[in-house]
Amino acid sequence: MRMTPLEDTDRKKRTIRSFVRRSGRLTASQQLALKELWPQYGLEFEERPLDFALLFANKAPTTLEIGFGNGETLLQQAGENPASNFLGIEVHQPGIGHCLIGAREAGLENLRLVAHDAIEVLQQQVPNNCLQRINLYFPDPWPKKRHHKRRIVQASLLTLCADRLKTGGALHIATDWANYAEHIDAVVNESDRFVVAERREHNGDRPLDRPRTKFEQRGLQRGHHIWDWRFDQLN
Repeated sequence: MRMTPLEDTDRKKRTIRSFVRRSGRLTASQQLALKELWPQYGLEFEERPLDFALLFANKAPTTLEIGFGNGETLLQQAGENPASNFLGIEVHQPGIGHCLIGAREAGLENLRLVAHDAIEVLQQQVPNNCLQRINLYFPDPWPKKRHHKRRIVQASLLTLCADRLKTGGALHIATDWANYAEHIDAVVNESDRFVVAERREHNGDRPLDRPRTKFEQRGLQRGHHIWDWRFDQLN
C-alpha cells in the first residue's frame, strides 16, 4: 500500500503527496481485467457521496481499505466475510488488475474498487457515519526525516476517518518501521477522536484481526518487527 494526498490542480501550488504514482507494467491478463471487470467492480471518482445501500444493494456494514496493493488482504477479508461489504482504494494499475482477477476467481459480490487518491475519496465520496472499519496496512513509511510530512497518518487523516466511521467503528493500522510506529503513536495520542483499543508489537506471528501481507513479509525479511493497532472511534 502506498497512497495519499493529491497534487493541487493549480500548478502554482503543489500539495505534498505521500504516494508516488507508478503505472508499472501491466500483464496481458491485468489489462484485460481492467477492461472487462472494471465495469463490474470499479467505481469512477466523482465529487459526490456514494449511496452504499444502493451500491451494494444491501445495508450491511462496510469496511474500507486504503491502498490495497495487489488486493490479497482485501480479497481474503471480503471472501471470509460475505455478510459485509468491502471498498478498496488503490492507484497502482497492476495491483488493481491483480485484485480484479482475484475478485472474479472468488466470485465476490461484496467488493468495489476506486482508482483514485484516498484522501479525495474520503473527502468527496465517502459519507459521514457510514463505515464500520477502516484498514491501513503498511503505508509508505517515508523513513527520511525530511519526508515525514508525506506520511499519510496525520491529524487530518484521523479527523476524516473518525467522521466517516459509524459510532463504535475502528481504524486498523499496521507498519514494520519502528520510526513510523513512534510517529503513529504520537499522532494518535494527540487526537481526541480515537482511543487505543489494542496495540501489538510482534515478529509476524500475531497479526491483529487481519491476514499477513507481502509488505509484512518483506519487513520481516529485513529483520523488522511488526506493529498493529486497533483504534476505536471516540466521537
